Amino acid sequence: MKKIITIALTAGLISTLAMARGGHGYGHANHSNNQGNQTYLNQVVDSTPIAELTQEQKDDLVFMYQEEKMARDVYKTLGDIWGAKVFYNIQNSEQKHMDSVKSLLEKYSIPVPVLSDEVGVFENDEIQALYDSLVEQGKESLEAAYNVGVAIEETDIADLQEKIIGTPDDIKSVYSNLLSGSYNHLNAFTRLLDRLSSSQTSTSNNSQRHGRHGRR
Repeated sequence: MKKIITIALTAGLISTLAMARGGHGYGHANHSNNQGNQTYLNQVVDSTPIAELTQEQKDDLVFMYQEEKMARDVYKTLGDIWGAKVFYNIQNSEQKHMDSVKSLLEKYSIPVPVLSDEVGVFENDEIQALYDSLVEQGKESLEAAYNVGVAIEETDIADLQEKIIGTPDDIKSVYSNLLSGSYNHLNAFTRLLDRLSSSQTSTSNNSQRHGRHGRR
């Protein structure tokens, strides 16, 4: 439940994220080798011997699958609302993340936790409530929608960095790939927010100049 709580707290402070964006030192996004990464990932999962997982590691896989579905569904819904291409692109990436985690669940004979693949439908009541909350916040404006994306990705990064410790090679490879994807997604959202902020600043400055000219 830690990840849900963390995202909920982050989402509750979404209005502060824009002010903190400038301090991040995340690398450049690179989507050009996604297909190669996925092929390599499948090979690693298939070729790595089955390990003895702790119950916590099993629970992490189950929960991660549900969280990736929530991210996919939030982006799908916000994409439909705002028509912003970034949400559709990242939605497709989240689906690949779901598939990667699902391959691990199947490998270790862990039941896939989501019975319905319908967008916005979850068996876990807390995840359902979180999905509803994030979508409501993202409906307020395009800027708010981008900040929802930042909240999700920053939380994913923090949690993956914690969960990856001590995992066997197959899980480590999948989590590393998810982590790389989250950095790419975060970069995409922060760039769009910076661009939006620059546009708003320019518009405000133009309005002020016109106002001063009008008073002469």
